[in-house]
Amino acid sequence: MRMFRRLAVAAAGAGLLLAPLLGTTAASASVKAPAGKSASVWLRGGTTTVTTAPGIALTLIENGIIPVGVAPGTEQLALVHGSAAAKFAFPVTGGRVSLSPLGGTIDHRGGILFVDYKTGKHVEVSNFVIDLTHGDLTGIVNGNPSARVALFTLSLAHAKLSASRHCLSATGITVDLTSGAAAALNGALGTTLFTGGLDLGTAATSVRF
Repeated sequence: MRMFRRLAVAAAGAGLLLAPLLGTTAASASVKAPAGKSASVWLRGGTTTVTTAPGIALTLIENGIIPVGVAPGTEQLALVHGSAAAKFAFPVTGGRVSLSPLGGTIDHRGGILFVDYKTGKHVEVSNFVIDLTHGDLTGIVNGNPSARVALFTLSLAHAKLSASRHCLSATGITVDLTSGAAAALNGALGTTLFTGGLDLGTAATSVRF
């Protein structure tokens, strides 16, 4: 039962991530700074979630790829339009954000471990950083701080932004896999499943300052 849960949840999780995320149009987005707050603020905490797109779960399972949340990140099984999906959550640990125009970085802990359960090959991406200015999400590979790569491009084109005195939130952020990340995953796992520009799902982030 435990293995089945991991297969269903992890496989549904090519959305890996992944996590998390503000996007390619972030630099042009603008959020009015709350009263009493400067245009740039340090972040105190929060959470970023990523929900995989419909169909990702089945594709991953059929190809033997299992992404599993790495603590302190979490995962849970969800249904999106009647299709199995995985929802990953990663705690925000810091960063600095400019509210008008929207920019800066959001730091996270946790990650995703991708495992090919047929061959035992695996790769881990973690410690994600959302760059609101450049519209991407980077992470370190296999715990190596010097191996930080751009994993996803992010778009706010259809996102909803809101701000209060102590919180900034964004929902409906689209998450696409970069060509570099696709090549790295394919190489490490011995597959051709991942492609640059692959729509992995949607993300939402809520940060406190």
